[in-house]
Amino acid sequence: MIPYTVNIKLAARTLTGTVHLQNKTAVDWGWQGLIAQGCHSSILIIDPKTAQTIQVLERHKANVVKVKWSRENYHHNLSSPYSLRLASADAAGKIIVWDVVSGTAHCEIQEHAKPIQDMDWLWAQDASRDLLLAVHPPNYIVLWNGDTGTKLWKKSYAENILSFSFDPFDPSNLALLTSEGIVFITDFSHSKPPGSAGKKVYIASPHASPAHTKPAPAAPAPTGAKKALNKVKVLITNEKPSAEAVTLNDCLQLSYLPSKRNHMLLLYPREILILDLELSQTVGVVAIERSGVPFIQAVPCAQRDALYCLHENGCITLRVCRSTSPSPDEAGQSSTDAGESAQELVYDLRSQCDAIRVTKTVRPYRMVICPVNENRAALVVSDGRVMLWELKAHPVKSSINPSSGLSPLYTPVAFCGTPLTPNQKHIPDLSLNTMIGHSLISGVEPARPSGQQEVLLKFLLTGLLSGLPLPPFALRMCPPLTTKNINHYQPLLAVGTSNGSVLVYNLTSGLLHKELSVHSCEVRGIEWISLTSFLSFATSAPNNLGLVRNELQHVDLPTGRCFAFRGERGNDEPAIEMIKVSHLKQYLVVVFRDKPLELWDVRTGTLLREMAKNFPTVTALEWSPSHNLKSLKKKQLAAREAMARQTVSDAEQSSVESSVISMLQDAESKSELSQSISAREHFVFTDTDGQVYHITVEGNTVKDGARIPPDGSMGSIACIAWKGDTLVLGDVDGNLNFWDLKARLSRAVPTHRGWVKKIRFAPGKGNQKLLVMYTDGAEVWDTKEVQMVSSLRFGRNVSYRILDIDWCTSDKVVLASDDGCIRVLEMAMKSASYRMDEQDLTDPVWCPYLLLPRAALTLKAFLLLQPWSGTFTMDITHVDYNEKDEIKGLIQEQLNSLSNDMKSILQDPELNLLQRCILVSRLFGDESDLQFWTVAAHYLQAFAQARQLSVADAEGQPPTEDSPSSCPVSHLDICHDTLCESTFFQRFQLERVHLQEVKRSSYEHTKKCADQLLLLGQTDRAVQLLLETSADNPSYYCDSLKACLVTTITSSGPSQSTIKLVATNMIANGKLAEGVQLLCLIDKAADACRYLQTYGEWNRAAWLAKVRLNPAESSDVLKRWAEHLCSPQVNQKSKAILVLLSLGCFHKVGEMLHSMRYFDRAALFVEACLKYGVMEANDTTNKLIGAAFSDYARLLRSVGMREGAALWASKAGGAGEALLEELFKKEGAEGEDEAELEQDEEQDALLVSTD
Repeated sequence: MIPYTVNIKLAARTLTGTVHLQNKTAVDWGWQGLIAQGCHSSILIIDPKTAQTIQVLERHKANVVKVKWSRENYHHNLSSPYSLRLASADAAGKIIVWDVVSGTAHCEIQEHAKPIQDMDWLWAQDASRDLLLAVHPPNYIVLWNGDTGTKLWKKSYAENILSFSFDPFDPSNLALLTSEGIVFITDFSHSKPPGSAGKKVYIASPHASPAHTKPAPAAPAPTGAKKALNKVKVLITNEKPSAEAVTLNDCLQLSYLPSKRNHMLLLYPREILILDLELSQTVGVVAIERSGVPFIQAVPCAQRDALYCLHENGCITLRVCRSTSPSPDEAGQSSTDAGESAQELVYDLRSQCDAIRVTKTVRPYRMVICPVNENRAALVVSDGRVMLWELKAHPVKSSINPSSGLSPLYTPVAFCGTPLTPNQKHIPDLSLNTMIGHSLISGVEPARPSGQQEVLLKFLLTGLLSGLPLPPFALRMCPPLTTKNINHYQPLLAVGTSNGSVLVYNLTSGLLHKELSVHSCEVRGIEWISLTSFLSFATSAPNNLGLVRNELQHVDLPTGRCFAFRGERGNDEPAIEMIKVSHLKQYLVVVFRDKPLELWDVRTGTLLREMAKNFPTVTALEWSPSHNLKSLKKKQLAAREAMARQTVSDAEQSSVESSVISMLQDAESKSELSQSISAREHFVFTDTDGQVYHITVEGNTVKDGARIPPDGSMGSIACIAWKGDTLVLGDVDGNLNFWDLKARLSRAVPTHRGWVKKIRFAPGKGNQKLLVMYTDGAEVWDTKEVQMVSSLRFGRNVSYRILDIDWCTSDKVVLASDDGCIRVLEMAMKSASYRMDEQDLTDPVWCPYLLLPRAALTLKAFLLLQPWSGTFTMDITHVDYNEKDEIKGLIQEQLNSLSNDMKSILQDPELNLLQRCILVSRLFGDESDLQFWTVAAHYLQAFAQARQLSVADAEGQPPTEDSPSSCPVSHLDICHDTLCESTFFQRFQLERVHLQEVKRSSYEHTKKCADQLLLLGQTDRAVQLLLETSADNPSYYCDSLKACLVTTITSSGPSQSTIKLVATNMIANGKLAEGVQLLCLIDKAADACRYLQTYGEWNRAAWLAKVRLNPAESSDVLKRWAEHLCSPQVNQKSKAILVLLSLGCFHKVGEMLHSMRYFDRAALFVEACLKYGVMEANDTTNKLIGAAFSDYARLLRSVGMREGAALWASKAGGAGEALLEELFKKEGAEGEDEAELEQDEEQDALLVSTD
């Protein structure tokens, strides 16, 4: 009986190495929680939590230049499941959309044969999820359907497009970074190409704008960063700058900020500019001091106003926007420089990680940030390393260093959107917004409840993936699996590298088993002498006499011990050409370039024979598989038995068990074998004329055997392989000669592929497959039939050259190639993508996307609907769930792979429903769920609190301490834009205008600021700006009159009606903005919003409603907006739902979710509403409650979760009764079936026992 089985089934896989320069930008971290990275023409899929490569996709012929995961911002169900979809683009202009789990291509897209500059999936969620926008050089943008590969439209622009960025707040805005500046497109839509050529804006390079320094204030002289700021006063102009002002657009990157609307980041090597797009004006600069390290890349965060920056030394820094409101303890001292405080947006350096050693070949390429939690970063280095950094928050006791001038960062009080209860477990480092609170805004009271903890942020290296070093490689697979070694066999591959080290990989997992530094120069060849030890040789560069230093080392793997096998020999001699170990691992032949060969005994390490000077020059050599070990053993055993019989007399023999004797004999024969048996072995070799010699070795005697004259059809023989009765010779002209030794036949086959570099027989009894390596590829031959099985050729079906070959099992080959990769392939030598679910990983990976669609939804329901029958559990078998055991096992594996922290939180009874929903959507990387539950949690609590207060006021009693309302709910982050509360939104807009005002540098800017101030109702400040207009400006008269008008407006009837009339006329004649301003002056902002909506300015209307209207009027405007969003031509229902949530229309939201067939979300939402008391069960709501709950129960039944289905059906009241009956009927029937089955099984068992 085998004690444990070894998994010998090796998956096809690719071990990758250094990254090509064209792969620099090909890396992406998806919402799915995985990183995709291009490496030459392959794509690696990496799991960042366990730092494992879990898939390699191969189909591209050219280097991969871009990879992009599809977005997860849609509702997931059986028809649109959780799936791993990735788009990749290469340098030959081909785009492939992958199904990553199966490793197959959905579709392939080709337009031009030039490298794709940039691509991204469209994010407007309710439209098709398959649309992919790509930049085809030099100046085309093309919209593709990524599911079918059809082209929807194509548009060309005047300049070369380098990259683009979508506005995360408005799907119709797109910015293109071109070779000369930026092009803003405001009419982007998936149905037709943009109509206009976009608004062109030129960027002067920051250092070359001389004219725009402002007169120095009386303040102290500005420092380096401030100087830079003064230079960057105006960078953006609509005219083309003069030739000397801008030599080249050295802008490296442009991205919209996802944390606040209408802001954009421009990255230069030495500074980052933050632009406010309403003014096209710089409002913040992050400048590097003269001695600092330049930037390569910046990634703006969405959850907080923060930037991750990558520098040229591989250091990642996190910069967080400074709060504009002073913290309470600073409020006293900072009154002096209050004017200075909000001069600009300042991003303070809060954390940085260690740099790497940068050399000619080792440079940082790209960083990616986890989009779900924004607290983990991965850095790709050119040598193939991927470094995984995690941001950790460390609590601090007191303010660390008041002189540093940085205000302290505090943790938020809430966890997953809800204030923490006193004894609730939580993970402080779950995501960026659970680690640090909001940047505070002046005028908003900083809430500092006792629970807030001051924190410091630190980077921690949590994982490292390293690739293979630079080629060339020498490969050798360990001896094959046999019935004798099956108990302890490991499929190890030894890889000799150019720097002298030997890497040993375990091919079951694809992970590095050991790295041994063996030689001081390039490893030329490796031969295994047992399952755990090998010989490797290396040769140094030749000196002027053509002599080298040869190193032949014996390496023992378990201990790592190396010693020089040839002792002191090796200095100043001809180079070793090859080493060959005999089949029984007894003898070793060392062949030199211009020196006779040496024959060694491997077991004792002694030199048996150094051939004479006149010995022929060897061109190829191979040991014969035949030997006389069996006959030797038989002879020995016979001798032993004879001795045993003599020593044991007949009388004694009966008493001594024969088994004991046989044991003794076994032991003796083994020890004997290890000492003195030297079986006879043979080898053949060819000389330069092609003559074949046959030599026999036994012990230390060497005999010369028969010689076979050369075959006239063959050139100089380059290699020999021998297995069973077949001997194969390959020559330098590409001919293969097959000898059948039994039938004494030979057959020459010309392959016409040039020099045969290597030939190797496959392992396994009777397996006569042969692997042949040529300069331009490889072939597999069947020597029984003498025909080719498969072929691989550089330039034809692969884009890499083969450097070395070997078999790793009887049906898989391993190839080393010049793109720095080592590939394990099937015998057909087709591409190496594999099914991820067949993988054998060392560490389990949490990724629900790997499960079948049904199973992923089951897993989600299992986590959401805790506790099950009163207990919190992480064991799926505790739940009545009927499904195949195999699938149950996979789900359980996923549950087991969660971290202990996460498990303890999911099983914490204190975790409420809203927190659970947010946490599970984070775990699943479900963008749409996360957004919905974040907004829902905020407004459910806010409205519940308001309701409690109003009830308390009515009854005249103060709210109790432990009620959820006693802790104030913090406001929604500003990244939710118009979904935030009006008061907070107003404050933010006022502060923004204040900043714009400080930064304005031209009449245009001043005018825009005055307009904004009028809309915001800040009339006094607006008048001051209007009066600044200089007398020689054509608008001088107009602005002066406007100033008079604003100051003299009275609320008398006639003046109001006149102004209203003028405003409506203006709007009718196309002066919409001016008309709206006038209406705002006379407090008719509600009418202004209606006009804006009529003219299609929906976002502007929502903005105005938020900053000017009272709640009731504002609510009307936003409800109209929600209706507009639901209309079929806009089709943004999910956005409409968020708007309705912010207005507290919970019943409507429940109905919409149900009508959109989002049954799980609808049921859980209604449940949460009932829990928080913002919806009561009465005749109007019962219909919704019944429908939502019973449909959710049906959904649960369809994925096999009967227990969950019964629970929700029972909550549904009348609507669920029929379903409950069905469930119990079914259960009863199943129970009967099971009983019958058991009876049958018992009868079978009885029959078997009677037999």
